[in-house]
Amino acid sequence: MTLDPQLVSETQALLARARVAARRLAIATTAEKTQFLAGVAQGVRDRTPDILSANLQDVARASERGRNAAFIDRLRLSASRLESLAGAVEEISALPDPVGATTSGTRRPSGIEVRKVRIPLGVIGIVYESRPNVTIDAGCLCIKAGNAVVLRGGSDASSSNAVFLDVLRTALTDAGLPADAAMAPATASHSGIEALVSQAGGLDVIIPRGGTRLIDAVNRWARVPVIQHYEGVCHIFVESSADLAEATAIAVNAKAQRPGVCNAMEALLVDAASAETMAPQLVAALRAANVEVRGCDRIQELCPEDVVPASAADRGREYLDLICLVQVVDGLEGALAHIANHGSGHTEAILTQDIRLASRFTQAVDASCVVVNASTRFNDGGCLGLGAEIGISTTKLHAYGPMGLEALTTQKYVVVGEGHVRN
Repeated sequence: MTLDPQLVSETQALLARARVAARRLAIATTAEKTQFLAGVAQGVRDRTPDILSANLQDVARASERGRNAAFIDRLRLSASRLESLAGAVEEISALPDPVGATTSGTRRPSGIEVRKVRIPLGVIGIVYESRPNVTIDAGCLCIKAGNAVVLRGGSDASSSNAVFLDVLRTALTDAGLPADAAMAPATASHSGIEALVSQAGGLDVIIPRGGTRLIDAVNRWARVPVIQHYEGVCHIFVESSADLAEATAIAVNAKAQRPGVCNAMEALLVDAASAETMAPQLVAALRAANVEVRGCDRIQELCPEDVVPASAADRGREYLDLICLVQVVDGLEGALAHIANHGSGHTEAILTQDIRLASRFTQAVDASCVVVNASTRFNDGGCLGLGAEIGISTTKLHAYGPMGLEALTTQKYVVVGEGHVRN
C-alpha cells in the first residue's frame, strides 16, 4: 500500500508532539502523576452520562454491522462497569511508581558505583479493537510509567473512545502535564495504522491488542518493536485423578463467565483414562451453561446428543464465544503434545491431584501463565497482583504475560565515580 503523503505528514507531526510530551513525562513527579490519575477517576465518574450516551451509539453501530454477542459484551459499558473502571484507575494510583526505582547496585573493584534504574520506554503506541475501557486502562498505565501514549482504538468504539480521550487530556492539563501525553490518530483507517507503526524513530514500541488479522498487519507494517498480545487459545487438561466436581465448576467458569475475553478456555482436554466417567458430566455442565460443544470422535461417542462434530479448524481456534472444543487425549503426554501444537502461549491449566504430574506440566508447557487446579481466568493483572494491566503479552521480549507498570519501563545504568579514569 502506498500511503497518502498528507497522512504520513500528519502522523509524523503527531508523533513529534508525543515525543516532546514524553520528555516532560519522564521527569514528572509521583505527585503530579497521582493528581492526574485522581482527575481521570473523577472524570470517568463525572462524565458517566456522556460516556454511556456515546457507548449507546457504538453498540447500535456494532449491532447494525452484525457483530456477535461476545463482541457486543466487550464493547458495551454500564454504570457499574464505569465505576469499576474508575476504581481500577485508583488502584493504579496506589501502586508504587516504578520510574527512578533502583533495581540493583554494586561497587566494582575499580571503585565505581554501578546502579540499574527504571526509566520510561518513551512513546508507546496501543492499537486495539472493540474494548473502549482500554483507552483509560492503557492511557493511565503508560502515563503512570512516565510514557506518552498514542491510542488507536477500533472504529466500533470510536464514540466512547473520544470521550475517554478527552477525560485523559483534561486530567493531564489539570495536573500540569502536557495534554499531548495522550493522543489519538485523526483517522481510524487501516492506512492510519500503517502510517503510525511504519515511522522509524516515531514510536519506541507498538502494542497491538486484537484479532489475528490486526496483529499480523501490525507485524507486517511495523518499523518499531512490537509486543504482541496475540490470541488466547487457552486449554484446560482434566487429568484422570482430578476431582470431577471441582473440574466441572472450573471448566464452566473458564468458558462461560466471560467467553469473549482472551483468558477464557477455548479447549477442554480430557484424559482418555477417565473420559468415560468424566466427559459426560463435563459436557453436560457446559451445555447447561449454553456452551456449544464441538467434540472429537470419542466425545461424540460418549455424548452423542450434546456434541457438534469438531473439525480440524476447531483445534487451535480462539472462539471468543460460547463455543468450546472438547478433545480426548492420551494422558499428560497427549495433553502436552496437543498444547504444543495448538496453544498460543497464553494460558494453560491442568486439573489433577497428582503433584508429580502437576510439576511436569508446569515445567513442560510454554505459556505466559501455567495454572494448576484453577480457572484460566486468573491470568489477569489484577488477579496476579499487578494492578491493572495493559494486556497479556505472548511475546517473550521484553515481557511475557500480563503487562503492568514495570513492564512499561526499561532500565539504564547509572555509574558514579570519584574522579575515576579507566586504565
